[in-house]
Amino acid sequence: MLSDVVDDQFLIKYRTLLDAEDAAFDELEHAYEEGDRAHFDLDLAAWRAAVERRLSYLHRMGLVKAPALTA
Repeated sequence: MLSDVVDDQFLIKYRTLLDAEDAAFDELEHAYEEGDRAHFDLDLAAWRAAVERRLSYLHRMGLVKAPALTA
């Protein structure tokens, strides 16, 4: 049951993961706007890792299927 999984601890952890993803995307956006390819590539990898951590967490909690991100 969903209410067994989604509690205050879940929401705190999920919010932390969302904030990390958002911060990584902000960095990616800045690198894109500045035309900084080297930083863009690094920031893209960091953003993808943040997305993967969030999806993996949701998978471990039984809320989504295993993440399958591809390049």
